[in-house]
Amino acid sequence: QVQLVESGGGLVQTGGSLRLSCAASGGTFSRYALGWFRQAPGKAREFVVFISWRSGITSYADSVKGRFTISRDNAKKTMYLQMNSLKPEDTAVYYCAASTEVIATMYRNYDYWGQGTQVTVSS
Repeated sequence: QVQLVESGGGLVQTGGSLRLSCAASGGTFSRYALGWFRQAPGKAREFVVFISWRSGITSYADSVKGRFTISRDNAKKTMYLQMNSLKPEDTAVYYCAASTEVIATMYRNYDYWGQGTQVTVSS
């Protein structure tokens, strides 16, 4: 079983950047596919990006392609989300999650979740 803790959220202006981190403990980190989801007020949690356990495969939601970059450091048991050119519609609580599946782009693919970190983009 793996525990996940997100950090790096905050308030940023439109066009700015933030880097989120997701630190893991327990489990065998390198064996999990990892993902980021987000949930805005009054909306369902939505998929943002996924990375396979060896970083060979990534998949991004269309809304963040070209602006967000996912990466992972298995030695540090940490995943990152570099977010550039942020827009007000990116405002949400961002969650990291871990999956035992090879490909994991849906909520139901994930077994473990962090508590979330707030990202607010002001216009």
